[in-house]
Amino acid sequence: MRKLAEDIWIMEGEAVPFFTLPYTTRMTVVRLDDGGLWLHSPIRFSEQLASQLSVLGVVKYLIAPNDLHHLFIGEWQGRYPNASTYGTEQVINKRGDLVFDGALTNSANMHWPWQEFIEQTLFTGSPAMQECVFFHKKSAVLIVTDLVENFSIEHFSCCHRLIAKGVGILAPDGKMPIDWRLSFMFGKAEARDHLASILNWQPKVLVMAHGEIVETEATAFLKRSFRWLSKAE
Repeated sequence: MRKLAEDIWIMEGEAVPFFTLPYTTRMTVVRLDDGGLWLHSPIRFSEQLASQLSVLGVVKYLIAPNDLHHLFIGEWQGRYPNASTYGTEQVINKRGDLVFDGALTNSANMHWPWQEFIEQTLFTGSPAMQECVFFHKKSAVLIVTDLVENFSIEHFSCCHRLIAKGVGILAPDGKMPIDWRLSFMFGKAEARDHLASILNWQPKVLVMAHGEIVETEATAFLKRSFRWLSKAE
């Protein structure tokens, strides 16, 4: 467990295979003012993790931010039956075997129990996938999953490095994987609106589920990472 800033930590999980590439996993933990813990993209559960979390507070919220980050939700629900689970509509439809307490949407009528501390927007514009992006106000940390991937070159074998470079997910120039980028062909204007909201938060740190954390000049990094969304591209 590593503390990123006041009331926010990251925990590293095992690598899982995805399109032949070994994808590292990472969970972000935010402690709310009432001592409740908000878990973003939970990694594989273990009693060791539970012990570490018990020192921080009580697990209250489990977040599945897109329809790829749900593998271990059931394990956490089993261990913390009183925790509330939220996911995008896509992941809720995909995981009919899980119980969700609410859908992560951009509806102005929704009240999130953590919204005093964490802002969010559902990044849309692609028929392939949506992702809910979160901003921890106190620390100015932006929390994403696959919206940006930023793997160290040392993480991959020589063959996998070529694939990762072609996909566009190698640090220090990590970005959204090319297959997902291409799916925004007819939704770039919509996506630009969401990006503008994210940049208006002026994040100082960018933590993603896969790859190297951007700990300085995160806003500048995001502008470079999303050049593919510009009208000229």
